[in-house]
Amino acid sequence: MSNQAQMLLTRQPIFDAHQKVVAYELLCQTDSVQQLVSTEDDSLSSAAVLDAYTSISDQGEVKRVPAFIALSFALLQQTGLPGLPKKQVILEFNLRGIDPKEALKALVPLINEGYRIAVSGIDQPEAYASLLKLVYLIKVSVADKTPTEIEALRQDMAVWKRPLMATHISDYETLELCVEHKFSLFQGNFLSKPRALPGQKVKANQVVLIQLLQILGDPKATPEKIEKLILQDPVLTYKLLRIVNSAAYALVREVESVAQAVVLLGLEQVRKWATVISLDAHTGKPEELTRNLLTRAHMCELIAKQQKRQPVSAYFMVGMMSGIHLLLDIQQDELLVQLPLADDIKQAIADQSGPLGSILSQVMSYESGEWDKLPADFDGELYENAYREGLRLTRESMQALYESAAH
Repeated sequence: MSNQAQMLLTRQPIFDAHQKVVAYELLCQTDSVQQLVSTEDDSLSSAAVLDAYTSISDQGEVKRVPAFIALSFALLQQTGLPGLPKKQVILEFNLRGIDPKEALKALVPLINEGYRIAVSGIDQPEAYASLLKLVYLIKVSVADKTPTEIEALRQDMAVWKRPLMATHISDYETLELCVEHKFSLFQGNFLSKPRALPGQKVKANQVVLIQLLQILGDPKATPEKIEKLILQDPVLTYKLLRIVNSAAYALVREVESVAQAVVLLGLEQVRKWATVISLDAHTGKPEELTRNLLTRAHMCELIAKQQKRQPVSAYFMVGMMSGIHLLLDIQQDELLVQLPLADDIKQAIADQSGPLGSILSQVMSYESGEWDKLPADFDGELYENAYREGLRLTRESMQALYESAAH
């Protein structure tokens, strides 16, 4: 299968003012967009793809959120009306350099057909006045803009009475500013920056978390050693036993001790669950951050498994640990100095070197839709399958976590 025939697809979150995910933007290679809007192949039907990419467990409830899909006017002329489920998608068009009359002519039939349309790249709003009154949403980039410019932008667009999405938000300060100025939706990589000031130290309760994660990631750790550490945390012990006894495992008898869980489920499963529970314990962070780290960890592990790399648990751990500084609000280099992590994991996180680092770097390029950073010979099918499977496993993990907490 050539890269051309592969569907390379990833998702980026769109938040409301409370940092809850309300939609995802689907990023795909140009060829993949065409496949998505016009494919006849059932295994890759747009409905199946959308379902895989937009189902999440949110506060323990599995739900589907809409998908924003960017289309070009050229593709629209070529394929006509896209065969996409109207309830699930918002079609997005960049108007930069597009003649206002042409834009109106192309988009009004879609709007009449019942599609929700989002537009971006508007330099002269007045020129597009007739269209802006009809669209579902206007996207506005706040990249490199001062607080005064952001406010002016908001005022300029208010006249069309459409919801506004602020995009390219690169830090929490800008996010807070956009929330203050009553934008409706928010998008950008602000989640990938810690909020803290440089020089912050890891707090005492975080040290326990890190030690736990470290021992969970150590292939040589014995079940006894793991049990001893888990038992120090009553919440972790309780949640772990609840998950093990949940419907997900349908065991013959009730499990009453961590040691029993280790024996019945195996070290790998317990290791994973304890990691997930520990990370989730950091409240006050958007759930999307845990979702993203879990998907990354699963993806690293699935690729390592497929490529017969050992130990696969180290790949899961490196994916997880690559973003732990964001949950703890501390600079990554600070964290690496303060933490007693295995050297190969440290190196992989610090400069993406070694076998662990090369997989981590490719997985991170894939998840952010930076296809050009991937090596020419990378296996697109393997990566897309691993990403999709990672999303599914993450949804299940988050679901089980909340079910255990709710009882």
